[in-house]
Amino acid sequence: MSAIASAAPKALDHDRLTPVRIWLYVLAAMVLLIVIVGGGTRLTESGLSITSWRPISGIIPPLSDADWQAEFEAYQQIPQYGLVESWMGVDEFKYIFWWEWGHRFLARMLGVAFAIPFVIFVVQRRIPKSLIWPMAGLFVAGGFQGFLGWWMVSSGLSELTSVSQYRLAAHLTAASVLMMALIWVARMLEPPVIGVKPQRGWVLANWGLVALLFIQIGAGALVAGLDAGFIYNTWPLIDGAVIPGGLFAMDPAWRNVFENMLTVQFNHRNLAYLITIYALVLWWVGRTNPGFSGVHKWLPRIAALVVLQVGVGIVTLLSVVNIPIALVHQGLAFTLISMVVAYLSDMKRLSVR
Repeated sequence: MSAIASAAPKALDHDRLTPVRIWLYVLAAMVLLIVIVGGGTRLTESGLSITSWRPISGIIPPLSDADWQAEFEAYQQIPQYGLVESWMGVDEFKYIFWWEWGHRFLARMLGVAFAIPFVIFVVQRRIPKSLIWPMAGLFVAGGFQGFLGWWMVSSGLSELTSVSQYRLAAHLTAASVLMMALIWVARMLEPPVIGVKPQRGWVLANWGLVALLFIQIGAGALVAGLDAGFIYNTWPLIDGAVIPGGLFAMDPAWRNVFENMLTVQFNHRNLAYLITIYALVLWWVGRTNPGFSGVHKWLPRIAALVVLQVGVGIVTLLSVVNIPIALVHQGLAFTLISMVVAYLSDMKRLSVR
């Protein structure tokens, strides 16, 4: 994102860039939708229903009974079917297939939605030359995200009955980086605003919030990958204690952070508390300096969304991961980190008053 910011020319025709900004916001919204559908795919245990990666031909779903039978037979060869879903017939298989197919279809459409308008805008010279290659880099990042998705799925096709939580975390955090980059670029192409330039410490403090939220998205992916949200469904205590026993039951100790369901959920909870305190302190300090006017109007919105996200997370836990609530929780996480990035981008393009 910093490379893109440095590439941005000092003077831009902002009216001419309006379609470009709208396009970038639409792409960011598509990433958010893909993340939410991907969460539904994970929660319905649908992610391994398509056992091959065909980037082009895979866009066509099964069209005949023979096609469906072939897909189902391929699914029957993996451990998830043999050890967990052996009760399933073709009709039940179709339900999980459509979740995964829909997730992959949206990802393909994101590539199309990027490539075609990008070429049109370059031909129309709406995109400044200094931004063409950085924006092309966003397309490459989107393609790499597709590769990460298949790398994640492949981890569950031979030995595991679900995908690796490590690869799920890589896939989800990479999606968050892509969405943040799209929002950053879109905001940088907005018209400049007049205001008081914030101190460097204030900017760094908000980047600290981005870092915490990024780590939390990864921690949430570990919870999802281990199905750790389906146990210890009480709050505020976890396993009947503030600090439960068994947090370091695995050896070596580092494995607990990534593989112990109790520790993973404990870390996710406590990181949420830390983020809430951090965001509220930023809000409190920011009331008078820099205040809530101009670009700093993001501050109360960020603080409110953090509190809402924690509330939704608690409800998700107490409901034993009710799927609609869990998807709201995941979507809010991406919305929140994008909101902080938008705030930082707006501060970056402030014209000093």
